[in-house]
Amino acid sequence: MAGVGGKSAVSFSVLKRSFSLRGSPRSVLSGGRRSAQEGRLVARAPHPLRTHRHPAYVCFSCQDSMSETLRTCYAYLNQTSRSFAAVIQALDGELRHAVCIFYLVLRALDTVEDDMSIPLEKKVPLLQDFHTFLYQPQWSFAESREKDRQVLEDFPTISVEFRNLGEEYRDVISDICHRMGVGMAEFLEKKVSCMKEWDKYCHYVAGLVGIGLSRLFSASQLEDAEVGRDTELANSMGLFLQKTNIIRDYLEDQQEGRAFWPQEAWSQFTARLEDFSHPQHLSSALSCLNLLVTDALRHVPDVIAYLSRLRNQSVFNFCAIPQVMAIATLSACYNNPQVFQGVVKIRKGQAVTLMMQATNMCAVQSIIAQYSQEILQKVSVTDPSREKTLFILSVIREKSLSPAVLSSRAHHISPVYVSAVMLLAALSWQYLNATAGQPPGGADMQGH
Repeated sequence: MAGVGGKSAVSFSVLKRSFSLRGSPRSVLSGGRRSAQEGRLVARAPHPLRTHRHPAYVCFSCQDSMSETLRTCYAYLNQTSRSFAAVIQALDGELRHAVCIFYLVLRALDTVEDDMSIPLEKKVPLLQDFHTFLYQPQWSFAESREKDRQVLEDFPTISVEFRNLGEEYRDVISDICHRMGVGMAEFLEKKVSCMKEWDKYCHYVAGLVGIGLSRLFSASQLEDAEVGRDTELANSMGLFLQKTNIIRDYLEDQQEGRAFWPQEAWSQFTARLEDFSHPQHLSSALSCLNLLVTDALRHVPDVIAYLSRLRNQSVFNFCAIPQVMAIATLSACYNNPQVFQGVVKIRKGQAVTLMMQATNMCAVQSIIAQYSQEILQKVSVTDPSREKTLFILSVIREKSLSPAVLSSRAHHISPVYVSAVMLLAALSWQYLNATAGQPPGGADMQGH
């Protein structure tokens, strides 16, 4: 979602690069603060993950029974999202189709927002009214110059499949599309100034995605109603991914004339954000970088709480993989001069290992603990954010290493579970092959 400059995230950031959706205000979940009721983060009784039929078999075996328009939607999904297509197609049952259409609707919205050739006087009403086009069978838009413009030019194919969904799914998708479009329009000419505005911006382009996905999970009855009701935790899922994307992509965004680092943060260390790319300003740049990483880390306890509620294996994999990729990326970015000089990426082998391991809560907590410890070892005694960083890392460590939580999440590894892990291995290689040929910074950790 890209107006005057934006990022988006769909998959708990569906739209923006590596973990998500991508776009102009960069959309992947809502920009609020964490709840003060921290006790609830581990207060819920444990329950085992439920596994269902092999998702790949279900998906590919029903291709012949799909309508022509639905098959076209999956073709668009594969064309516009690369790795995210594989993750969606591993979801169980009718949830797969709902998330596919949700992704394409937001991708179309994101394409409008990204297109700098559309004048603001036309773009603003398009964004604000976009949700209404879902119920206009003939509506399409042929004036976009963006690479993903086919989702706008052939929007009738997407909208008909939207209308074929159950009402419980249509209501969620339409509502999130409306709220996101209004939020994108708000930030088209508005800079991200204070930290609260940063949260608000990330809410519009990523938090809302997480909230929408959570409501779809509950609507499918694969997850409890509580997952869809707790918008605060769902929002934090999106904010964590979105902030990681924004932090990592400093140099790329600067080169493209976009700025997403909040002025309240960078103005403490420099008069101009672009100065961070100059070697003589490296010390100040690292101080600002570490401040923003610390702010992103405050969402991790909510991530742990959210994931601990999930029961369905396919939903858990869908949600957990981008989160562990994010914590690994933040660890790589923390106090790293490369953020201002090039591209910070995690290694292919490391990515595959994370994807393979992040299939149960115990493993996810261990991964989070591991990368939190890596960040802890990098904290300098002179860093201005040192005390805040140490505090949030201690909270994360408590949540991720609690013996009661870890033991309660242990479960028997059944043949079905092993099958799911084998599927994830295939998806991992598909993801890496899809992104291997892209230019630096051009792949989403999960959404693109």
